[in-house]
Amino acid sequence: MTNTATYLSPKAKAFWPLLMLVLVADFTSKRMAESRLLPLYTPHEVIGDFVRFTLAYNKYAAMGLSLGAYSRVGFTVIAVIVLVVLGVFYKRTPSDSAASAAALALVAGGALGNLTDRILSSQGVVDFIDVGLGTARFYTFNVADAAITCGAILLALLSMKGNADAQAAGTPAQS
Repeated sequence: MTNTATYLSPKAKAFWPLLMLVLVADFTSKRMAESRLLPLYTPHEVIGDFVRFTLAYNKYAAMGLSLGAYSRVGFTVIAVIVLVVLGVFYKRTPSDSAASAAALALVAGGALGNLTDRILSSQGVVDFIDVGLGTARFYTFNVADAAITCGAILLALLSMKGNADAQAAGTPAQS
């Protein structure tokens, strides 16, 4: 007999530990970057010139997206709305769907990590992972950004798989 008070569904077992892992890894890595990568905008080679750690603060959103003087408040509100929507998706996720829950945890953990920076510091979100070759560099990012990207890719793949499975079964795919 299973005690329902201590039973965790596969969804919960995938979601909550991964959410906490992303939050702790993001928070810890950002604090370490702030204390060890000074001065600002000074590259520290990790894997030659390809991967560098360069401390930067981003008051805007991904890839420099800006709301002008309202960026901090605007992106904070957007993050809260996104987290509410992710909560609804989590609630609607079947209890045996660990992969979907893991994808949602990655996105939610990343959103919470960057939201924490926006709330705690007027300097903006701490970014420090700098990838590229020479002057051809990707935008500087952080663990939260990587988690959001991986979660979004996983959600897209799961959605495509779900649609393919539905078509193979002869049932209409859900949008």
